[in-house]
Amino acid sequence: MTQGTATLINGTQIAKSLRQDIKTRVARLKEHSIIPKLAVMLVGGHPPSEIYVKYKQKAAKEVGITTEIHHFEESVDLDTLYACVDQLNHDSSVHGILVQLPLPKKFSSQEMWSVVERVFPSKDVDGLHPANQGLISFSNGAAHSPEQGFVACTPLGCLHLLKTHLGDLEGLHAVVIGRSRIVGQPMANLLTKANATVTLCHSRTRDLERHLQIADVIVVAAGIPKLIKAHTVPEKAVIIDVGIHRLEDGRLCGDVDFAEVSAKVSAISPVPGGVGPMTIASLMNNVCLAAERSI
Repeated sequence: MTQGTATLINGTQIAKSLRQDIKTRVARLKEHSIIPKLAVMLVGGHPPSEIYVKYKQKAAKEVGITTEIHHFEESVDLDTLYACVDQLNHDSSVHGILVQLPLPKKFSSQEMWSVVERVFPSKDVDGLHPANQGLISFSNGAAHSPEQGFVACTPLGCLHLLKTHLGDLEGLHAVVIGRSRIVGQPMANLLTKANATVTLCHSRTRDLERHLQIADVIVVAAGIPKLIKAHTVPEKAVIIDVGIHRLEDGRLCGDVDFAEVSAKVSAISPVPGGVGPMTIASLMNNVCLAAERSI
C-alpha cells in the first residue's frame, strides 16, 4: 500500500488510546466488584467471523473485559438461538450480547435480524437493535447519555476518527455511500446529530460523482473493492474507508482505491489499520458502558 500526499488517519493508534481509557474505567468497575462481561454468539464456521471474534476476545482481555463464546454448528435451528439469547438476556453477570453476523445463508435476512432484535436493548452493545438505532435520532445528542442507548460500533468508530482529525463537524457536507442498517444509515444519523449536512448515497443513486465532488467528508461503506477513484473526489475531502476485501494475491483493500486517492485528497483512513481497530474499541467501550449503567 503506497501512501500519497494525504494525511493518514491512523485508527490503530487512536484505538490504542481509547482502549487505555476503557482499561481505567474497567479497573474502577472491578473496585465495585463488577466485572464487565461480553457474550458472543457465533454460528457455523465462517472463517472471517471466527477471526473477528478472536480479535474481539484479544481486545477484551487487554482491557479486562471477560468474554464467553457460544459457538453453534451451522445446523442449529432458530429456536435454539432464541433460547440462548433469552438465557443471556436474563443472566445478570452478562452485560453485553453480540450476535456475530452474518449468520449462515440458510437463515433468511428476516430470521437473522429476528435473533439480533431478541437481544434486550440494554445489552445490545453492537447497537443494532431498532430501539437503539432510533435513539440516535431522538436523543438529545449528548455522548453516551442514558437515553441514547448504544451506538453501532463501526459508525461510532468512524465518527471518532473524523472528530479526532477534524474536530467540529458542524456545517460540513458529508456523503455516506451505502445505506445498510449496520453502517450507512446509523452513520448518516450520527453525522446529522453532529450538525453536518448529510447526503446518503446507495446503489440506486444517480450520478454519484456529482455528490462526491462537493463533499468535505466521505464515508464509504459500499462493499465494492476500489469503487472510489481519484477523479471522483475533491482535493479537500477527508475519507473514511469502511470496506475490507481480500484480493486474489492475498492483499487487503478497501472500497477506496488507496494508491490513487491518497495522492489527491486531504486525509484518508487506511485498510487495514483504519476503521477496523476503531470498531473493536467502540465495542469494548459499549460493554464497559453497559456495566457502568448496571450500577
